[in-house]
Amino acid sequence: MNLLAEQINAALPQTQCTRCGYPDCAAYAQAIASGQADINQCPPGGAEGIERLAAITGRPVLALNVENGSEGPRQLAIIDDAWCIGCTLCLDACPVDAIVGSNKLMHTVIEPYCTGCELCIPVCPVDCISLENVTGTRTSWAAWSSEQAGEARSRYELHSDRRKRDENENQKRLEEKAMAKLADLAHHSRHTDPAILDKKRAVIEAALARARAKRDSG
Repeated sequence: MNLLAEQINAALPQTQCTRCGYPDCAAYAQAIASGQADINQCPPGGAEGIERLAAITGRPVLALNVENGSEGPRQLAIIDDAWCIGCTLCLDACPVDAIVGSNKLMHTVIEPYCTGCELCIPVCPVDCISLENVTGTRTSWAAWSSEQAGEARSRYELHSDRRKRDENENQKRLEEKAMAKLADLAHHSRHTDPAILDKKRAVIEAALARARAKRDSG
């Protein structure tokens, strides 16, 4: 991330809500810095956030793009204990690990860490998560402090690192299984035709090559 993108990212609320149209605040910051996105696509930052971005980028102040949402008070996710089935889908969806729980056990939102991103709402299969206004009429940076943004950014970075590590470990396990199969393909296949085995071997080798290339590029 270049200096301008970093300055822009530091001025964003770090809710990681994706309403800007990008996967996270850092990606949106990079898009602004490269001229691929406007400065008025962040509903949580609101009008004050747009003014901050205008000051950093030298671009004119714009009205919030209604296609990205509207400015409003900060919301807190609330899980209904009576309906939660412990599916863990909201745990995976939360970008800042503000939800705790285990499989088939009730989940709970850690209030100080919830950014109000709303990403847990659509994944809940029993609709047991609701949103509660916790800042009254205060919106934008009047409802969200720089300290909270910094905490959210740190938690998101830790969350992202953990997910990447888990994905890499899972990919490594899959590669090891594929290598073991490749080493004795005849034993692991119901086919005995050498031509079919050669074709399967080529498919496995190609898949392994793609996995290694993806891992190396990451």
